[in-house]
Amino acid sequence: MYKDSFLDSKENLDYMEKQLSVDALLPAEMAQKAEAIGIKKAEMDAVATFVLAILAGAFIALGSIFATTVATGAAGMLSYGVTKLLVGLVFCLGLILVVVAGAELFTGNSLITMAWASGKVSLQALLRNWVIVYAGNFVGSVATALIMYFTEQYKFDGGAVGQTALSIASAKVDLGFVQAIALGMMCNALVCLAVWLTFSARSTIDKIAAIIFPITAFVAAGFEHSVANMYFIPIGLFIKAFDSSYTDGLGMNLSHLTWDRFLLNNLLPVTIGNIIGGAIMVAIVYWFIYLRPRESVE
Repeated sequence: MYKDSFLDSKENLDYMEKQLSVDALLPAEMAQKAEAIGIKKAEMDAVATFVLAILAGAFIALGSIFATTVATGAAGMLSYGVTKLLVGLVFCLGLILVVVAGAELFTGNSLITMAWASGKVSLQALLRNWVIVYAGNFVGSVATALIMYFTEQYKFDGGAVGQTALSIASAKVDLGFVQAIALGMMCNALVCLAVWLTFSARSTIDKIAAIIFPITAFVAAGFEHSVANMYFIPIGLFIKAFDSSYTDGLGMNLSHLTWDRFLLNNLLPVTIGNIIGGAIMVAIVYWFIYLRPRESVE
């Protein structure tokens, strides 16, 4: 009886030490956590998932607004690399809000693939989550772009903010299809690595620190994020469609900035690339390393 009591006390102590530990989780533990989170996300009810996805779209849009504002005028004072570094740094706001405040982001949810590969989430549940979250992200991002149009923030700095927004949108719809896929792959590999790193975190500060470098890197390198583009391109489309007096004064050729080119030239290939980069280049690789079934060695 004394022995059993001693063992129970030791187990409780070990458990408490584990809960109170400030050490980061190791990759094998991170993989188990990723799998558990994937199961939870796949089982969440559709309404909650959709509303959280709308929030994520809005959060990423806020990071995009911050990035557009900081990019305005910076190129005239700073080098290309330093400008991109600053823009990438402020864009981190989006994923920090998603991870810390809580929201459902399509690109990050590529990691649910780990739970699917383990057979703990069905393909139907995986695709259901992706479809609902993608739709919610689109609604949140485009709605934020529409609100931002009515703020007329694009007219700040003598209209320079809007010119930056239009330049970003125009460049994105001019990407080649294969190029957009490749840029999307590299982007979501870094986004999912950022989310993966947060699985090791023991505190909010840990999570924020884990996010900063991968996200800054993808933005600075010019990679393509489907949800961010749901803000970056529509804000340009809204400015073009609803304020011709402003755009005419800029003297920019915006004939190629259309909804068709947004959806087919950018969003479609970038989304394909994001899925490959997140689900295969990160999720399946880490599943293979840490979670795949292994034959027992006798």
